Amino acid sequence: MKLHELQPAEGSRKERKRKGRGIATGNGKTAGRGHKGQNSRSGGGVRPGFEGGQMPIFRRLPKRGFTNPTRVEYAVVNLDTLNRFEDGTEVTPELLVETGVVKNERDGIKILGNGTLERKLTVKAHKFSGTAKEAIEAAGGTTEVV
Repeated sequence: MKLHELQPAEGSRKERKRKGRGIATGNGKTAGRGHKGQNSRSGGGVRPGFEGGQMPIFRRLPKRGFTNPTRVEYAVVNLDTLNRFEDGTEVTPELLVETGVVKNERDGIKILGNGTLERKLTVKAHKFSGTAKEAIEAAGGTTEVV
């Protein structure tokens, strides 16, 4: 096989159907839409979720639950993630966003105690779990609630 002999696999490339371009195409006149009726018209068709007049599923099913509008959602960071910083670094929410550890701050940052911390860091965050606080202080670092 040579470069100039390369060809796509048989049947992998198809020409698109040009609708409404004459009787010979097989898609002329009504352009494959049939005669009359809602779907033959321009702009015709039914809205999403319409079930032909039957009571739609979103109205048949009961409403459940509650969404708390004042919910506080923290971006979480585990301890072992903090090992990427040098000893003595002041880890702030801005630094975490800047280095890509956290994509967006949401309502704040919470440090969780997953993994082990081998660095002596000053960690500033909006919240700490109990185990995270203990582990940071055990490694010789300090915690500060922003």
